[in-house]
Amino acid sequence: MRRRDILRGAAGLGCGTALAIGIDAVAVTPNRLAVSRHVFGPAQAGRRVRIAHISDLHIQAFAGIHRQLLEAVVASAPDLLVITGDSIDAPQGLAPLEQFLASCPPVPRRLAILGNWEYKAGVDQAAFRHLHEEYSFALLVNESVSLEFAVGDARQPTTLRVTGLDDLQCGRADAAGALAGRSPCDHHLILAHCPAQRDDLGLPADHPADLVLSGHTHGGQVTAAGMALVTPPGSGRYVAGWYRDAGRPPLFVSRGVGMSTFPVRLGATPELAIIDWMLG
Repeated sequence: MRRRDILRGAAGLGCGTALAIGIDAVAVTPNRLAVSRHVFGPAQAGRRVRIAHISDLHIQAFAGIHRQLLEAVVASAPDLLVITGDSIDAPQGLAPLEQFLASCPPVPRRLAILGNWEYKAGVDQAAFRHLHEEYSFALLVNESVSLEFAVGDARQPTTLRVTGLDDLQCGRADAAGALAGRSPCDHHLILAHCPAQRDDLGLPADHPADLVLSGHTHGGQVTAAGMALVTPPGSGRYVAGWYRDAGRPPLFVSRGVGMSTFPVRLGATPELAIIDWMLG
């Protein structure tokens, strides 16, 4: 075989590989949902609250990936559904977001927070709050709620406090204000869009966090050999999954669902995280 033929063959193989990768990044991975399942807390605990964690919809049209997502939520039968920001990235996303919220299953408790892209899209916060409330979602912006769950055969309901913080980059996070006047609690969940917020939550000493849920990173959105090529400002050292290093509360970072900046995903499959919090 002549050298010219070898080079032509190699070029053809390279083009074919690039084409396959491009098709995957544009048409395959962005439309393939992964449901990750996790257990948090002592395995011997007798009470469980199941959380369905959605992040970074970046919704522009109500599409197949969103139907998959809602079907997976229904199948998981959660006690609490949370959306950790970046639901839209442009004003035209409001209509499909309303369709998504209207299609959400009747989970007992439904909460949402803001991300950086809601600010960039210039949404009116009062109208955005009203949109969520219309479909039984509480939009938490530096606010806390105490939720009671009847879990198993326990005589007393389990109480879980959830604090939703404003976005680290574009908002004004105020954990102290969110917890002002609140008495300490046994179980405390923090919703913070940017995972870097975990490094300085600003919580009062008598209101420590047990768990932080974040999104924002998209798991890198495009990865090579399992490594994120780029993560957005506000990610810090976090990319995806669990972080349990000492001195800070456990953190779970979702890969999210949608895409921003470039309409591609590669090696970072859209994710619905189901977390069974075992409460002692």
